[in-house]
Amino acid sequence: MAQEWDTRVGAYAVVVRDGMILLAHWNELGRQGWTLPGGGLELGEDAPTAAVREVLEETGYVVELDELLGVDSLHIRPEDRLNGSGRPMHALRIVYRAHPVAGELVHELDGSTDEAAWVPLADVPELARVELVDTAIRLSYQSQGRALL
Repeated sequence: MAQEWDTRVGAYAVVVRDGMILLAHWNELGRQGWTLPGGGLELGEDAPTAAVREVLEETGYVVELDELLGVDSLHIRPEDRLNGSGRPMHALRIVYRAHPVAGELVHELDGSTDEAAWVPLADVPELARVELVDTAIRLSYQSQGRALL
């Protein structure tokens, strides 16, 4: 008998300006860390639209997507799920490079993130961050042929 699992598709943006990266602080059910702005697609929503929407919700910035950096897969064991479903999850994370075109920094209210910040790239290695940040930096390097950090 095949085991059931959940699938989650999310879209995220790497936004770098003046040597700083735009990050959101994830804080959910006792787990936290700095992450890329982004999140899950809504029913019927495409990934580019979700990335732009999520960046606005979590940071206050309207962004324009520049390029698709890549798609990353993450497998989460049942015991590591925050929702207590008892099922494993396969997360597909679509990562774009983007730049801000309007807005100003704000913090999300009533969401899974509680703060947004421009963080100097040189400070990223010292941050308490989720591995998606490192994945995005790797994808950016592969795309540009040069390191962000």
